[in-house]
Amino acid sequence: MDNHYHLAVETPLPNLAEGMRWLQGTFGMRFNRFRAENGHLFQGRYKSLIVDPGEGLGPLCHYIHLNSVRANVCLIDNLVQWPWGSVRWMVDPKKRPGWYSPAAALGHAGELADARGGWRQYVEYLRWLAEDEPARKALHFDRMSTGWVLGSKQFKKELIKEHKEAEAKLDLGDREMAELREEVLRERLEELLRRVGKTEGDVAADRKSVPWKLAVAAAMKWETTASNRWLAEKLQMGSLPELSRKVNGWMRHPDETLLQRLELTTNHKTRDSFLVFYKINFSYLRGVVTKSGDPSLIAQPSFVLQFHDCRWCE
Repeated sequence: MDNHYHLAVETPLPNLAEGMRWLQGTFGMRFNRFRAENGHLFQGRYKSLIVDPGEGLGPLCHYIHLNSVRANVCLIDNLVQWPWGSVRWMVDPKKRPGWYSPAAALGHAGELADARGGWRQYVEYLRWLAEDEPARKALHFDRMSTGWVLGSKQFKKELIKEHKEAEAKLDLGDREMAELREEVLRERLEELLRRVGKTEGDVAADRKSVPWKLAVAAAMKWETTASNRWLAEKLQMGSLPELSRKVNGWMRHPDETLLQRLELTTNHKTRDSFLVFYKINFSYLRGVVTKSGDPSLIAQPSFVLQFHDCRWCE
């Protein structure tokens, strides 16, 4: 895809907008820095569709996997090696990020095993699907980018009912919502401090980049939508660039003892979530690679992913 990308993601918390703001903002800043460009990278708002985990997610995964084939930018024979898709992760578990799961795709294609034989059968399934237009139509490939939800009629009815019930119970203005968000973040921070045996007095007394502060900040970033500015203020961690650099470093090489005390895992597999499909247009993007020479972070991605808290490429 030369002007957009597709994602299938799970969000454990109802923080979709903040997660996408983080994703697009971070991606856009890094792109401009790599390219020495200015201005907006993305054109308009992303399109999001709620996806039925029963009847909608599997076909959506197939749709995204075959997107590059249908657009004639990748041959079906090369799909396993295609650097801007996730089939390559499916067939090589050693390279899978912790947040990626092929379960939905394998399950819908015939309850295939997440093993060598199942991967081979799934690739053959995609090959058949790419050549069989009636089969693609039966999976509603032609409607994947339209409407507001992908799934059964019953799933849609349940969503509408839940929305009406929630709307009746919650009628808060912007100020009240901001206060509610602040309270949620504050309570979570207090709980994490308790787990590492620290208090607000320790926050003030200990140095800015002490390991337990980095661990708590990383946990907040994994589990909430707390901004770097909020974390720097509440944990007294200094400048925003310094906080970002050191916390990201800790995330890449976490202290196992602190992870256990915080009751965290870096492999986010289990979650109670809803699913969203994204189609996000780029203002412009043609064959760009990063300074490292790896195109997978920038150019033409078409991924089927699971995210924790919508964090990507941190």
